[in-house]
Amino acid sequence: MQARNSTRGVVLADRLEWAGTSESRKRGLLGRSQFDPGQGIYIAPTQWIHMIGMRFPIDVAFLDGNGRVLALHHGLKPNRFSRIVLRADGALELPAGTLAASGTMVGDTVVFEGE
Repeated sequence: MQARNSTRGVVLADRLEWAGTSESRKRGLLGRSQFDPGQGIYIAPTQWIHMIGMRFPIDVAFLDGNGRVLALHHGLKPNRFSRIVLRADGALELPAGTLAASGTMVGDTVVFEGE
């Protein structure tokens, strides 16, 4: 599965995991030592995330139910919390630097394709 910013015409993650169960949302990226370019995880439903126990910074795009980007966190560091995004349906977690490199901005649309 992949996540693509259809506004910019760029793939954000070509190896996307879907965390849609209670167990997979709780686990998220915990326990991983790295997050490689092209990887991503979509956590839904959620309106915020935490980085407690994480080992590396990540980028986060909060999306509404239509895939519209509502808020961005660039390089959210370990042991921090994101802000709460009340209208968010989920959080797209990506390797740090992905959002800036892709030019992703609030208002863009992200689509999920494959599988």
